[in-house]
Amino acid sequence: MGATRREFLAQSAGLAVAVSLPGPTWAMPSSPSVHFPSDPRKRVAVATYPFREFIVGWKGWDAKSPSSVPAAQQIELTGFAAHIAQKFQIHNVELWSRVFPSIEPKYLDKLRTSVERAGSTVVDIAVDGQHSQYSPDATERKKALDHGKQWIDVGAALGSPSVRTHIEGAKQSPPDVGRAADTLAKVADYAASKNVVVHLENDNPVSEDPFFIVQVIDKVNSPWLRALPDFGNSLVAHDETFAYRAIDEMFAHAYGICHVKDGEVDDNGKTVHVDLARTFEILKKRGYKGYCSIEYDAPGDPYKPTAELVEKTISFLGRS
Repeated sequence: MGATRREFLAQSAGLAVAVSLPGPTWAMPSSPSVHFPSDPRKRVAVATYPFREFIVGWKGWDAKSPSSVPAAQQIELTGFAAHIAQKFQIHNVELWSRVFPSIEPKYLDKLRTSVERAGSTVVDIAVDGQHSQYSPDATERKKALDHGKQWIDVGAALGSPSVRTHIEGAKQSPPDVGRAADTLAKVADYAASKNVVVHLENDNPVSEDPFFIVQVIDKVNSPWLRALPDFGNSLVAHDETFAYRAIDEMFAHAYGICHVKDGEVDDNGKTVHVDLARTFEILKKRGYKGYCSIEYDAPGDPYKPTAELVEKTISFLGRS
């Protein structure tokens, strides 16, 4: 996702507090066992992020700026899955925490029903946060833990097999593997009790450096904490040698979700291009079987580029 989002520190105002759902009555599984489809089209998902301007209630990065999209073209989050199915013939969606108008159980039940009526599935929730898992302040780390648990409950309520947890930076400390691992181990343990996998994305170039993420995942050593490789984020902040080595390491630790994009715009307005063939070759080499979520990330109308990325992804996944 864009650099502005990576620097965003405050959640949208007025977000309802989720009520923790009761835990499962069955024995906790020792590892996730998601049945991923093998058909290339069924492995593709479409993320809400590129369509944020089209979703009712989006207030911009500062939570104050109204959407530039005319009201007649906007859709409710409850209509997103049906909209994506109609536009792209894709029945998997990845939802973003910042476009949720509420996470109260009643609303989540309505949202899940709308997804199911579209014949679709929520395959991941990309969750932003404002508290650091590696802060020297134990209170701050506890807030990050509680926030992670809150959205795991949301994922379970929506039947999502995973959530993406954002790692927030700490003003008082550089990234710290030990403290981050300690916090995220607790998040992963809670996620296991809900049968939800937690993913970490190479997004913020400091707090979510891909090799830092890999160190944290290795230290936690839980099948419930995995990597979410983003095709473009590391190319914005680093050279190609670093970026493709990073994506290789991320896919070595991946499980259920990755973000497909063919380019991204950096802070100076320069577009960096993703070598899709090279990246999908890495994906296959690492034996990745999870979902590929389309996350077009450039200015302008997202519909045509998303449609093109959907078809390119299906083509690459279908090649032997």
